[in-house]
Amino acid sequence: MFGNYLIGLREGLEASLVVCILIAYLVKTGREEKLPPVWTGVGAAVALSMAFGAVLQFGSTQLTFEAQEALGGSLSVIAVGLVTWMVFWMRRTARHLKAELHGKLDAAIAMGTFALVTTAFLAVGREGLETALFIWSAVQATDDGWSPLVGAALGLLTSVVLGWLFYRGALRINLAKFFTWTGAMLVVVAAGVLAYGVHDLQEAGWIPGLHSQAFDISSTIPKDSWYGTLLKGVFNFQPDPTVLQLAVWAAYLIPTLAIFLGLFGSRPAAPPTPAAPAEGSGATRSTA
Repeated sequence: MFGNYLIGLREGLEASLVVCILIAYLVKTGREEKLPPVWTGVGAAVALSMAFGAVLQFGSTQLTFEAQEALGGSLSVIAVGLVTWMVFWMRRTARHLKAELHGKLDAAIAMGTFALVTTAFLAVGREGLETALFIWSAVQATDDGWSPLVGAALGLLTSVVLGWLFYRGALRINLAKFFTWTGAMLVVVAAGVLAYGVHDLQEAGWIPGLHSQAFDISSTIPKDSWYGTLLKGVFNFQPDPTVLQLAVWAAYLIPTLAIFLGLFGSRPAAPPTPAAPAEGSGATRSTA
C-alpha cells in the first residue's frame, strides 16, 4: 500500500504543481477569463487517465491467462521505462519548469482558446497517463485486493491538498529534496515492478527460466504473513524469485539508483590557473 501511495503522491504532486503554475500565472497577469479553458483541459486529461486505467483493468480480464501475463509483463516494462525517464527528467528540468510553462501558456493564449485547452490537456495528460499505467502495473504486482488502489487514491488526494496549499502560499518545502528522495524511493518500487513484469513474461512463455529459482525463503518470510505482505506492498518483494528476476532487479536498481543520486558523477574540473603576464608586456590589470 505504501508503494502505491508513494506513486500517487509523487505523480499527482507533479500534475498539481503544473496546474498551480498555470492558474497562478493567469491570475497574476490579470487574465482570469482564460481560466475556464485551462480547467477544461485539466478535466479532459483527468478523464482520459481514468478511462485509460479502466481499460487496462477491465479489458485485461477478457484475455486468456497467457495473454494476461504477456500484457501485464509488457506494460510493466513500459511503465518502468516511462517512470525512470520521468524521475530523471523532473530532477533535470524542475528548476526551469515554471518558465517553460509560462512560455507555452503565452503562446497558447496568442493562438486562441483551443490552443489553451490543448496546452493544459497535454501538460496534465502526460502525467496522468504515466500515473495510470504505473499504478496499474504496481497493483498487478502486489496482487493485494483493493489495498493498492486505496493507497494510490490516498496519495493522489494528498497531492491535490498539497498543491492547493502551495497555491495558497500556506506550505513551503524544499521541492528539490522532495523530488530527489521520492524519486529514489520510486526507483526502488520500479525495480520490483520490473522484476514482476519479467516473471509475467516468463509465465506467458515469452522468455525462459520460469522454474530456475534463485532462492526460496517462503518458510522464513511467508507470503501471507504481515511482514511478507508489507515487504511485497512496499518493495514488491518475492520470497522465491527466479534467477532472471533477481538478475534484472539488481541490473536495474543498482546503476539506476547510483546514477540518480549522483554517486558516479564526474568531478568538476579544476579552474584553470590564469597565466602570468609576460615581462615587458606593460599589462597593468590583474586577472580574477
